[in-house]
Amino acid sequence: MDDVTAEPAPAPRDVSEVGHAAARTAWAEAARPVLEEAAGRYRSLVRFKQLSDRIQATTGITTTRPVATWIGGVLGDVADGCVQRGEPLLSALCVSAQGGVSDGYAASVERASGVRPEDPDEHAAEERLACYRHWEAAGLPGDGGTALRTAHFTPARKAAPRTPAAARTPGSSTTRASTPRKAAAPKKVAPPKPEEKPVRLCPTCFTAVPASGICDYCD
Repeated sequence: MDDVTAEPAPAPRDVSEVGHAAARTAWAEAARPVLEEAAGRYRSLVRFKQLSDRIQATTGITTTRPVATWIGGVLGDVADGCVQRGEPLLSALCVSAQGGVSDGYAASVERASGVRPEDPDEHAAEERLACYRHWEAAGLPGDGGTALRTAHFTPARKAAPRTPAAARTPGSSTTRASTPRKAAAPKKVAPPKPEEKPVRLCPTCFTAVPASGICDYCD
């Protein structure tokens, strides 16, 4: 019986050698089986970095651009393919390190349904559950499971209740011997955090546009 030899990995090529459109198409095709694998395990997710590493290794097409600036376009193409097949959006299974979906997720949902979700992360939670059910995920509870929001958030802190001052009794003496207090050390004021600028998306392919304002994929 002949031994089955694994196919050699493709020689690495920079995205500039194949073109952004061709690279994005190849990445989207390579991303689908990775996301299908996640859909086959209940509550399984794929991080942006994990998907980026897998699809670049599979295709041999590499890029040095930050993952967050281009992964949304790839996931958008995956989502469009799911719509054509009548499937739940596999793109909902890919999230950031903080658990949120890509910047282009809401746009892909709008293309599919005509309605832009007000809360993309809440929509993605329901879509992930639909994926687990559609792909009959291992570990899926008999009742069909429940949606799980993965985006982290910090609830606003409630102000501590103020203790009312003790009521004074008329005629009672409130005079106390005053004790000199030490001057409080000046508090260090933290420098203001720089304001985060919203990510600008290309209106054609919904990937993040660099500071030049020119989309690397369309222009």
